[in-house]
Amino acid sequence: MKKKSTPFDLSAMQSSAEKACALLKVLANPDRLILMCQLSQGEWCVSDLEEQLGIRQPTLSQQLGVLRDNELVETRREGKSIFYSIASKEAIAVMAVLYEQFCVQ
Repeated sequence: MKKKSTPFDLSAMQSSAEKACALLKVLANPDRLILMCQLSQGEWCVSDLEEQLGIRQPTLSQQLGVLRDNELVETRREGKSIFYSIASKEAIAVMAVLYEQFCVQ
C-alpha cells in the first residue's frame, strides 16, 4: 500500500538543516559539550562549573562566551556570582538525548 506523500517544503527543510548544523557545530567542541551536559541538569554558577568539570578559568570563560553568543545559554547574576542555564529549547532536546546516551553511567 502506497503512503500519501505530504507536501515537501524544500526551503523550510534547508532553513531547518542550517539551524541544526549551527547547533551541532557549537556542540562539536569537547569543553562546550561537557558544559552543556552539566547545564542540562540545571543551573550552575561559574565557580562550581570550574571546580566540577576541571575546566580552567580562561577556557571556561571563552567557551561560556561562545555558548552565550550563540544564544544557547543565559545568565543570572546573584551578588558576585554568575549562574548559567540552557536557554535554547532545541539545545535542551539535543542535550537530553546526548546525556542519556553518553553521560549517564
